[in-house]
Amino acid sequence: MTLSQEHEDFRLAVRDMAQKHVAPIANEIDKTNKFPEHLIDIFGEMGLVQLAVPEQYGGPGGDLLSGCIAREEVAYAGSMALAQLSGQNSIVVHAILGSASSQLLDDVMPELAKGRTITCIAITEPDVGSDPSLMTTRATKDGSRWIINGAKQFITWGSMAKYALVFARTNGRPGTKGISAFLVDTDQPGWIVTKHNDKMGQHGVPNNEIVLENVTVDDAYMVGEEGNGFGAAMHGLHLNRPTVSAIAVGAAQCALDYAIGYAKQRRSGGQFISEFQGLRWMMAEDYTQIEAARLLVYKCAAAYDRGAPRDEVTKLSSMAKLFAAETVNRATANAVQILGGHGYMSDHPVERYMRDAKLISIYEGTSQIQRNIVAKRILR
Repeated sequence: MTLSQEHEDFRLAVRDMAQKHVAPIANEIDKTNKFPEHLIDIFGEMGLVQLAVPEQYGGPGGDLLSGCIAREEVAYAGSMALAQLSGQNSIVVHAILGSASSQLLDDVMPELAKGRTITCIAITEPDVGSDPSLMTTRATKDGSRWIINGAKQFITWGSMAKYALVFARTNGRPGTKGISAFLVDTDQPGWIVTKHNDKMGQHGVPNNEIVLENVTVDDAYMVGEEGNGFGAAMHGLHLNRPTVSAIAVGAAQCALDYAIGYAKQRRSGGQFISEFQGLRWMMAEDYTQIEAARLLVYKCAAAYDRGAPRDEVTKLSSMAKLFAAETVNRATANAVQILGGHGYMSDHPVERYMRDAKLISIYEGTSQIQRNIVAKRILR
C-alpha cells in the first residue's frame, strides 16, 4: 500500500520525535517502571495525544491511518508502552462521537483537544474479562444523575486518567443489553485506585485496579441510550485494535532490525552468523510476516477512513489484531533466539521486546476472541 505524501511526512516527523525523546529512555522506563510525564507535553504539542479529536473542537482531526503510523513509529523507537501515548484519547473519542450528548461533547472535547488530558476505559472486572455480559458494576438512577458502585480491574492509565469511560449495568435485561456507558470525572470522591499492578512487560504505563463508591454522573454524561452502552464500547475498541496492531508491527520491526544488526557483526565458527542458512530463513520469514501485518493494519485503517461499512472494518480490525499479535510474539522470540545467550540478558533490549510483546495477544480482546469475531463474520 502506497501512503500519501502527507502520511509519509507525518511518519518522518513522528519518527524524528520518537528517536529523539523515546529511544534514549526506553530501557530506563522499563527498569524504573515510572511514566515520564514530560512526554505528555511533547506528544501533545505534536497533536499525538489528541489525534482523533475532530477539528470542530480544536483537535487535529487525524484519520485512523495516521494513528496507526504514529503508534508504529513510537514502538519502533523501542517502547511499546510509550507508543500508547500516541492517540491516547482515541478509544474514548471514537466511543463518544455520535453517541454522547451535545453537552458532554461541548464540555469535554475542547479540553481533550489540548492534548494534555489522559483518559481510560473501564470495562474489565475482577471476575469478568472477555465476556462483559457478566458485568456486576451497577449504576442506579437518582433524579437527574446516576450513582455508580462496583470494581474494575486491569485498567490501563487508571491512576492518571482525568476522564474514564465506565460501563455499568443499569437494568435487569440479560447480557449486554442492560449495560450503559458513562463518562466519569475521576477527580471526584469515590474513584479509588486500590492497586498499581506490577506487569510482566510494557512498564511505565500504569495499570490499576479501581473501586467506584457512589460515583455520581449527570444524566447528560451517559454515552448513548440507557442499556445500549456496550455498542459504544465495541465501536471504540474496534477502531483501537488496528492502532494496537500497529504497535505490534513497529515493535516486531524494531526487534528484527536489532537481530539483523547483531547477526551481521557476530562471528561463530569463523563466519558471521548472518551467513547461517537457518538464521537467514528465520529472518526472511519474520520480515515477510511483518510486512504482511503492516499491510493488513494499513488496509483496515484505510477502509475506515474511506467510509467502509462498520462490519467490514470490525472484521479487518480483528484480523489485523490477531495477525499482528502472532507476528510480534514470533519476531521478538526469534530475535532473542538469534542473539542466543546474549538475547536473554538485559544488556540487549530484545528480552524486553519479548516481554512487552506478550500483552498484544491479551489486551483489547485476546487472540481467541479475535478468531471468534472473524469466524462469525465470514460464516454467517
